[in-house]
Amino acid sequence: MLLQAGPLRAGELAERFPRISRPAVSKHLRVLRSSRLVRPERRGRELWYQVDPAPLTEVEQWLQQYSTFWEEKLQALKKAAEQKP
Repeated sequence: MLLQAGPLRAGELAERFPRISRPAVSKHLRVLRSSRLVRPERRGRELWYQVDPAPLTEVEQWLQQYSTFWEEKLQALKKAAEQKP
């Protein structure tokens, strides 16, 4: 949601999730902040949250080392599935 809607305040996020309490939204934002996936920006008395893609880039780089392995396994699975019995 933050990626699509741009920076939002915690209250605005909470309004978009009516089945989740505001304290629960705040707790989720704390977890996202501590993992550096969102970045708060103070504007006056308010905190605005926006996505910080940098940590996901690190994850992508780590996963990239396994892409060749999985590509080979998936190709072998496809070949086995396409063989006539």
